[in-house]
Amino acid sequence: MLKRIFTRNKNNTTIPDEKAKQDVPAGLMTKCSNCSQIYYRKEVEKNLHVCPNCDFHHQQSAWERINSLFDEGTFEEWDKHLKSENPLHFPEYMEKLEQDRKKTGLNEAVVTGKGLIGGQPTAFSVMDAGFRMGSMGSVVGEKIARAIENARELSIPFIIFTASGGARMQEGVLSLMQMAKTSVAIERFSDAGGLMISVMTHPTTGGVTASFASLGDYNFAEPGALIGFAGRRVIEQTTREKLPSDFQTAEFLFKHGQLDQIVHRHEMKELLTTLLKIHNHNQSNTMSSSESELISIKGGQSV
Repeated sequence: MLKRIFTRNKNNTTIPDEKAKQDVPAGLMTKCSNCSQIYYRKEVEKNLHVCPNCDFHHQQSAWERINSLFDEGTFEEWDKHLKSENPLHFPEYMEKLEQDRKKTGLNEAVVTGKGLIGGQPTAFSVMDAGFRMGSMGSVVGEKIARAIENARELSIPFIIFTASGGARMQEGVLSLMQMAKTSVAIERFSDAGGLMISVMTHPTTGGVTASFASLGDYNFAEPGALIGFAGRRVIEQTTREKLPSDFQTAEFLFKHGQLDQIVHRHEMKELLTTLLKIHNHNQSNTMSSSESELISIKGGQSV
Protein backbone atom coordinates (compact mmCIF):
# COMPACT_ATOMS: atom_id res chain seq x y z
CA MET A 1 0.00 0.00 0.00
CA LEU A 2 2.76 2.46 0.98
CA LYS A 3 4.72 1.60 -2.16
CA ARG A 4 1.67 2.47 -4.26
CA ILE A 5 1.15 5.80 -2.49
CA PHE A 6 4.72 7.04 -2.57
CA THR A 7 7.51 7.13 -5.10
CA ARG A 8 11.05 8.36 -4.55
CA ASN A 9 13.06 10.90 -6.50
CA LYS A 10 16.77 10.74 -7.33
CA ASN A 11 17.65 12.31 -3.97
CA ASN A 12 15.78 9.52 -2.16
CA THR A 13 13.18 12.03 -0.95
CA THR A 14 9.59 10.89 -0.54
CA ILE A 15 7.28 12.41 -3.16
CA PRO A 16 3.60 11.43 -3.43
CA ASP A 17 2.40 10.16 -6.80
CA GLU A 18 -0.52 11.85 -8.59
CA LYS A 19 -3.21 9.51 -7.23
CA ALA A 20 -1.93 9.95 -3.68
CA LYS A 21 -2.13 13.73 -4.01
CA GLN A 22 -5.88 13.38 -4.53
CA ASP A 23 -6.44 10.76 -1.81
CA VAL A 24 -4.51 12.12 1.18
CA PRO A 25 -6.14 14.30 3.86
CA ALA A 26 -5.74 18.08 3.75
CA GLY A 27 -2.61 19.32 5.46
CA LEU A 28 -0.65 16.11 4.97
CA MET A 29 1.19 17.47 1.93
CA THR A 30 2.96 20.75 1.27
CA LYS A 31 4.20 22.40 -1.93
CA CYS A 32 7.44 24.30 -2.30
CA SER A 33 6.66 27.89 -3.28
CA ASN A 34 9.90 28.06 -5.25
CA CYS A 35 9.99 24.86 -7.35
CA SER A 36 6.34 23.71 -6.89
CA GLN A 37 7.41 20.21 -5.86
CA ILE A 38 4.93 18.52 -3.51
CA TYR A 39 6.19 16.73 -0.40
CA TYR A 40 5.00 14.96 2.68
CA ARG A 41 4.76 17.83 5.22
CA LYS A 42 6.44 15.93 8.06
CA GLU A 43 9.48 15.27 5.90
CA VAL A 44 9.95 18.95 5.09
CA GLU A 45 9.57 19.84 8.79
CA LYS A 46 12.30 17.33 9.68
CA ASN A 47 14.46 19.01 7.03
CA LEU A 48 14.05 22.34 8.91
CA HIS A 49 11.67 23.63 6.21
CA VAL A 50 14.36 23.51 3.54
CA CYS A 51 13.07 22.14 0.23
CA PRO A 52 14.79 18.78 -0.49
CA ASN A 53 14.56 19.45 -4.22
CA CYS A 54 15.68 23.08 -4.75
CA ASP A 55 17.13 23.91 -1.31
CA PHE A 56 14.77 26.87 -0.89
CA HIS A 57 14.63 28.08 2.73
CA HIS A 58 10.98 28.39 3.77
CA GLN A 59 9.99 30.36 6.86
CA GLN A 60 10.28 28.72 10.26
CA SER A 61 8.17 29.66 13.25
CA ALA A 62 9.98 31.13 16.24
CA TRP A 63 9.73 27.93 18.28
CA GLU A 64 10.75 25.70 15.38
CA ARG A 65 13.92 27.74 15.04
CA ILE A 66 14.60 27.78 18.79
CA ASN A 67 14.10 24.01 19.06
CA SER A 68 16.47 23.42 16.13
CA LEU A 69 19.27 25.49 17.68
CA PHE A 70 19.14 25.29 21.47
CA ASP A 71 20.35 22.32 23.47
CA GLU A 72 17.28 20.43 24.67
CA GLY A 73 15.79 21.71 27.91
CA THR A 74 18.08 24.73 28.24
CA PHE A 75 15.92 27.55 26.84
CA GLU A 76 14.43 30.01 29.33
CA GLU A 77 11.92 32.47 27.87
CA TRP A 78 11.88 36.14 28.90
CA ASP A 79 9.00 38.64 29.00
CA LYS A 80 6.39 36.25 27.64
CA HIS A 81 3.66 38.22 29.39
CA LEU A 82 4.16 41.43 27.38
CA LYS A 83 1.31 42.20 24.96
CA SER A 84 0.59 45.05 22.57
CA GLU A 85 -2.08 47.61 23.31
CA ASN A 86 -3.77 50.00 20.88
CA PRO A 87 -2.29 53.43 21.74
CA LEU A 88 -3.56 55.10 18.55
CA HIS A 89 -6.99 53.41 18.72
CA PHE A 90 -6.43 51.94 15.27
CA PRO A 91 -9.62 50.25 13.98
CA GLU A 92 -9.74 46.42 14.43
CA TYR A 93 -6.10 46.30 15.58
CA MET A 94 -6.83 44.42 18.82
CA GLU A 95 -8.98 41.89 16.95
CA LYS A 96 -6.15 41.20 14.49
CA LEU A 97 -3.67 40.80 17.34
CA GLU A 98 -5.93 38.28 19.01
CA GLN A 99 -6.31 36.33 15.78
CA ASP A 100 -2.53 36.09 15.44
CA ARG A 101 -2.16 35.01 19.07
CA LYS A 102 -4.53 32.13 18.44
CA LYS A 103 -2.88 31.24 15.11
CA THR A 104 0.73 31.25 16.35
CA GLY A 105 0.44 30.57 20.07
CA LEU A 106 2.59 33.68 20.67
CA ASN A 107 1.75 36.91 22.47
CA GLU A 108 3.91 38.94 20.09
CA ALA A 109 6.06 38.71 16.97
CA VAL A 110 9.29 37.92 18.84
CA VAL A 111 10.40 35.34 21.40
CA THR A 112 13.31 36.24 23.68
CA GLY A 113 15.28 34.34 26.27
CA LYS A 114 18.54 32.59 27.07
CA GLY A 115 19.92 29.08 26.83
CA LEU A 116 22.76 26.92 25.57
CA ILE A 117 23.79 26.38 21.96
CA GLY A 118 26.36 23.62 21.71
CA GLY A 119 26.89 23.99 25.45
CA GLN A 120 27.61 27.72 25.12
CA PRO A 121 25.40 30.25 26.98
CA THR A 122 23.73 32.99 24.94
CA ALA A 123 20.80 35.37 24.99
CA PHE A 124 18.43 35.13 22.08
CA SER A 125 15.66 36.91 20.15
CA VAL A 126 13.84 35.26 17.25
CA MET A 127 11.15 37.01 15.23
CA ASP A 128 8.15 35.18 13.82
CA ALA A 129 6.76 36.29 10.45
CA GLY A 130 3.50 34.49 11.22
CA PHE A 131 2.54 37.17 13.75
CA ARG A 132 1.58 40.42 11.99
CA MET A 133 4.26 39.60 9.39
CA GLY A 134 6.89 39.98 12.10
CA SER A 135 6.21 43.71 12.18
CA MET A 136 7.93 45.79 14.86
CA GLY A 137 5.61 47.47 17.31
CA SER A 138 6.29 48.85 20.78
CA VAL A 139 6.31 45.45 22.48
CA VAL A 140 8.60 43.86 19.87
CA GLY A 141 11.10 46.68 20.32
CA GLU A 142 10.78 46.54 24.12
CA LYS A 143 11.34 42.79 24.27
CA ILE A 144 14.41 42.98 22.04
CA ALA A 145 15.85 45.92 24.01
CA ARG A 146 15.28 44.08 27.29
CA ALA A 147 16.94 40.93 25.91
CA ILE A 148 20.01 42.97 24.91
CA GLU A 149 20.12 44.61 28.35
CA ASN A 150 19.83 41.20 30.03
CA ALA A 151 22.69 39.90 27.90
CA ARG A 152 24.81 42.87 28.99
CA GLU A 153 24.04 42.30 32.67
CA LEU A 154 24.72 38.55 32.39
CA SER A 155 27.87 39.11 30.29
CA ILE A 156 26.74 36.64 27.64
CA PRO A 157 26.49 36.98 23.83
CA PHE A 158 23.29 38.03 22.08
CA ILE A 159 21.93 36.41 18.90
CA ILE A 160 18.94 37.68 16.92
CA PHE A 161 17.09 36.06 14.02
CA THR A 162 15.10 38.67 12.12
CA ALA A 163 12.01 38.10 9.96
CA SER A 164 9.92 41.21 9.51
CA GLY A 165 7.87 43.38 7.21
CA GLY A 166 9.17 46.48 9.02
CA ALA A 167 7.63 48.91 11.51
CA ARG A 168 4.01 48.23 12.50
CA MET A 169 1.78 50.85 10.89
CA GLN A 170 -0.98 50.51 13.51
CA GLU A 171 1.35 52.03 16.13
CA GLY A 172 2.69 54.83 13.94
CA VAL A 173 5.65 56.81 15.30
CA LEU A 174 5.79 54.60 18.40
CA SER A 175 6.95 51.79 16.14
CA LEU A 176 9.60 53.97 14.52
CA MET A 177 10.94 54.91 17.97
CA GLN A 178 11.87 51.24 18.50
CA MET A 179 14.63 51.66 15.91
CA ALA A 180 16.39 54.17 18.17
CA LYS A 181 15.67 52.28 21.39
CA THR A 182 17.08 48.97 20.19
CA SER A 183 20.07 50.67 18.54
CA VAL A 184 20.98 52.44 21.79
CA ALA A 185 20.70 49.15 23.69
CA ILE A 186 23.08 47.54 21.18
CA GLU A 187 25.57 50.39 21.54
CA ARG A 188 25.61 49.99 25.33
CA PHE A 189 26.01 46.24 24.92
CA SER A 190 28.88 46.72 22.48
CA ASP A 191 30.59 49.28 24.73
CA ALA A 192 30.49 46.68 27.52
CA GLY A 193 32.34 44.22 25.25
CA GLY A 194 29.31 42.14 24.29
CA LEU A 195 29.12 39.96 21.17
CA MET A 196 26.08 40.34 18.91
CA ILE A 197 25.29 37.99 16.03
CA SER A 198 22.51 38.99 13.61
CA VAL A 199 20.96 36.44 11.23
CA MET A 200 18.58 37.88 8.64
CA THR A 201 15.96 35.48 7.31
CA HIS A 202 13.28 35.84 4.65
CA PRO A 203 12.01 38.54 4.69
CA THR A 204 13.86 41.23 6.68
CA THR A 205 12.70 44.66 5.55
CA GLY A 206 11.89 48.23 6.55
CA GLY A 207 12.84 49.67 9.93
CA VAL A 208 14.14 46.34 11.21
CA THR A 209 16.76 46.22 8.45
CA ALA A 210 17.56 49.90 9.10
CA SER A 211 18.22 49.30 12.80
CA PHE A 212 19.13 46.25 14.89
CA ALA A 213 19.20 43.68 12.07
CA SER A 214 22.25 45.37 10.53
CA LEU A 215 24.16 46.18 13.72
CA GLY A 216 25.68 42.82 14.61
CA ASP A 217 29.37 42.17 15.11
CA TYR A 218 28.62 39.38 12.65
CA ASN A 219 25.84 39.89 10.10
CA PHE A 220 24.66 36.66 8.49
CA ALA A 221 21.71 35.69 6.30
CA GLU A 222 20.02 32.54 5.07
CA PRO A 223 20.26 31.75 1.33
CA GLY A 224 17.80 33.62 -0.87
CA ALA A 225 16.48 35.85 1.93
CA LEU A 226 14.81 39.10 0.88
CA ILE A 227 16.61 41.90 2.75
CA GLY A 228 16.00 45.59 2.18
CA PHE A 229 14.43 48.84 3.31
CA ALA A 230 12.02 50.24 0.72
CA GLY A 231 10.39 48.03 -1.91
CA ARG A 232 11.86 47.46 -5.36
CA ARG A 233 9.10 49.38 -7.17
CA VAL A 234 9.46 52.43 -4.90
CA ILE A 235 13.23 52.52 -5.45
CA GLU A 236 12.90 52.12 -9.22
CA GLN A 237 10.31 54.90 -9.41
CA THR A 238 12.47 57.17 -7.26
CA THR A 239 15.78 56.55 -9.02
CA ARG A 240 14.22 55.97 -12.46
CA GLU A 241 16.58 53.07 -12.96
CA LYS A 242 16.04 49.36 -13.50
CA LEU A 243 17.42 47.38 -10.58
CA PRO A 244 19.35 44.08 -10.94
CA SER A 245 17.24 40.92 -10.78
CA ASP A 246 18.97 39.80 -7.57
CA PHE A 247 18.63 43.19 -5.87
CA GLN A 248 17.79 43.00 -2.14
CA THR A 249 18.67 39.31 -1.89
CA ALA A 250 21.13 37.88 0.60
CA GLU A 251 23.43 37.02 -2.29
CA PHE A 252 23.41 40.61 -3.60
CA LEU A 253 24.14 42.04 -0.15
CA PHE A 254 26.95 39.55 0.45
CA LYS A 255 28.54 40.41 -2.89
CA HIS A 256 28.48 44.12 -1.98
CA GLY A 257 29.84 43.72 1.54
CA GLN A 258 26.77 44.25 3.72
CA LEU A 259 26.80 40.65 4.97
CA ASP A 260 29.68 38.68 6.43
CA GLN A 261 28.31 35.33 5.33
CA ILE A 262 25.40 33.41 3.86
CA VAL A 263 24.77 30.39 6.05
CA HIS A 264 22.69 27.32 5.17
CA ARG A 265 20.14 26.47 7.83
CA HIS A 266 21.57 22.97 8.27
CA GLU A 267 24.95 24.50 9.16
CA MET A 268 23.71 27.31 11.39
CA LYS A 269 24.05 25.61 14.77
CA GLU A 270 27.62 24.47 14.06
CA LEU A 271 28.68 27.98 13.05
CA LEU A 272 27.00 29.65 16.03
CA THR A 273 28.53 27.10 18.41
CA THR A 274 31.99 27.82 17.01
CA LEU A 275 31.58 31.59 17.29
CA LEU A 276 30.27 31.33 20.85
CA LYS A 277 33.18 29.11 21.85
CA ILE A 278 35.72 31.53 20.41
CA HIS A 279 34.19 34.52 22.18
CA ASN A 280 33.61 32.74 25.48
CA HIS A 281 36.15 34.10 27.95
CA ASN A 282 36.12 30.81 29.85
CA GLN A 283 37.27 28.83 26.82
CA SER A 284 40.86 27.80 26.21
CA ASN A 285 42.94 30.04 23.95
CA THR A 286 43.64 27.07 21.70
CA MET A 287 41.44 26.47 18.67
CA SER A 288 41.13 23.38 16.51
CA SER A 289 41.99 23.57 12.80
CA SER A 290 38.35 22.92 11.87
CA GLU A 291 37.24 25.85 14.02
CA SER A 292 39.90 28.06 12.45
CA GLU A 293 38.60 27.24 8.98
CA LEU A 294 35.00 27.77 9.98
CA ILE A 295 35.62 31.15 11.54
CA SER A 296 37.36 32.56 8.43
CA ILE A 297 34.10 34.20 7.44
CA LYS A 298 35.41 37.64 6.59
CA GLY A 299 37.41 36.33 3.66
CA GLY A 300 34.51 36.08 1.22
CA GLN A 301 33.85 32.34 1.29
CA SER A 302 30.32 30.96 1.78
CA VAL A 303 29.69 28.47 4.54
